[in-house]
Amino acid sequence: MNYRVPPQRGFGGFGGLTDGPPPPRDLLILVGILFATFSLQFFEGARAIVEMFSLNLGVFRGLLWQLVTYPFVATPSSGFWFLLELLIVYWFGRTVYFQLGQRRFWRILLTAAVGAGVAAVVVEWIAIAVAPSFSHLPFIAMLGQRMILTILIAAFATLNSQATILLFFVLPIRAWWFLWLEIVFAFVFYFLPYKDLGGFAGTCVAVFLTYSSLMPGGPGRVLRMWWKRLQEKIIRARLDRMRRQRRFDIIDGGNKDEYIH
Repeated sequence: MNYRVPPQRGFGGFGGLTDGPPPPRDLLILVGILFATFSLQFFEGARAIVEMFSLNLGVFRGLLWQLVTYPFVATPSSGFWFLLELLIVYWFGRTVYFQLGQRRFWRILLTAAVGAGVAAVVVEWIAIAVAPSFSHLPFIAMLGQRMILTILIAAFATLNSQATILLFFVLPIRAWWFLWLEIVFAFVFYFLPYKDLGGFAGTCVAVFLTYSSLMPGGPGRVLRMWWKRLQEKIIRARLDRMRRQRRFDIIDGGNKDEYIH
């Protein structure tokens, strides 16, 4: 089933909560899990249990299941912003789910999340080894609904590159640019203030894996294509430099033009 939300309608082109077909049950379950884990963190006894499934430095002590469960444990934030994030998860998730179908939706969501988690942990391990006293908040850029949003927005931008999204409900931007805006936002809002290098790396990997998984040939073909383009640019730069180094002077010799190298 290929369902596309009409552009320039409702909130940034996504329509209202009841427009289009009924919301998929999988998406409602996903939103429900995020809401439940967010609520449990306000209870002292349940907070420690929830934190066991969120990505933290405990992964270095063998809590490897966190690499799979962390996207489903909501990040603590103010109630207003959390509900707004859940609403955006619903908007993007509904469109992407109907475009991809159930199996592909979950495959891309889990593949990108696990790949991002592994990349973040590796980068964090290197950062700790290089600078043990470095003060920062690890993985804050990619926990819970933030990683879900990163993947869903990247998928929407890839599948609907020509669509228009109202950034902050005001500024119209072509959906394709959100692939880069997600990385810029992670750098500005999480890496710079919190020094979250691992979370920033994980966000970049999540965007890449989501985009490349929706391209023909998958991540491997995308990487080969980028490598070939890089090689072409290097060769062209070398040729341009060689042309600039070869200078020709033109001397007027009457009826004949002599070219002296």
